Amino acid sequence: MPPKKQDKGKTPAKSQKSTKPAGSGKAKKKKWSKGKVRDKLNNLVMFDKASYEKLYKEVPSYKLITPAVVSERLKIRGSLARRACRELLEKGLIKVVSQHHRQVIYTRATKGSD
Repeated sequence: MPPKKQDKGKTPAKSQKSTKPAGSGKAKKKKWSKGKVRDKLNNLVMFDKASYEKLYKEVPSYKLITPAVVSERLKIRGSLARRACRELLEKGLIKVVSQHHRQVIYTRATKGSD
């Protein structure tokens, strides 16, 4: 096959580009992102009547009880949650599963135990 011949009146179609050379001008300075902003927790420092009742009603029925779980669900401070867990333990409503330095894991006290 012979090569294609171009008509003399037509020019090949070119994409319409701007006349400025590519890569010219000053590069933009990198803008730093602000990062992720965490919402401030507004947890209780002392028990109010409603949360204290909720502690005795709901917490002993949890399968896994740690100060972190109690703090998150009752919206109380971690130090208050540790004291609350100790109080429930003394009353026999929960029992210790594992104790390692500061992380203590509790579970609900079953009727058949003890």
